[in-house]
Amino acid sequence: MQDNTTTRQISIIAAVARNRAIGFKNQLLYWLPNDLKRFKQLTTGHTIIMGRKTFESLPKGALPNRRNIVLSRTISNPEEHSDPRFPGCDCFVSLQEALDHCRADEDIYIIGGASVYKQAMSVATRLLLTEIDDTPAEADVFFPRYDDWVEVNREEHQRDEKHEYEYAFVEYEPHPRPLSKRRGE
Repeated sequence: MQDNTTTRQISIIAAVARNRAIGFKNQLLYWLPNDLKRFKQLTTGHTIIMGRKTFESLPKGALPNRRNIVLSRTISNPEEHSDPRFPGCDCFVSLQEALDHCRADEDIYIIGGASVYKQAMSVATRLLLTEIDDTPAEADVFFPRYDDWVEVNREEHQRDEKHEYEYAFVEYEPHPRPLSKRRGE
């Protein structure tokens, strides 16, 4: 298959604390009902790509109404892109192999974990982050730095009875690359 990563929408979606913390002991750090609702709304009907540990953290396995792709270095049936450990999922050994098996018009959401996020930063077309106004006492997994991305939209939310912290839904796009100078300029 040809590489269509430049024509498709590849979104990285995550909830991040002020220090970029995203998890502790293979669990999310925050329970934010509006974030979960947004995640479901954005990803339903599309393709989600995750690492093995992220899949293992899902309480009911593969997420419904989405094409689930799991990345794992060891797959029991690589020719069929399947593994009984990941029911309902396509399985690939690398992010690039997974992307190569996606259609050019497929909307793809990278949902974790940290190493998959890091790999995806160079091919993503946008970041869809929930930025939580907190620094957790304990965290062992962090989102990659994204200082060089450009914020294009922000929706602020205050604390309420269901949300312990202030948070914002923030969309970023890659920083525009400077055009190389043409000869003679």
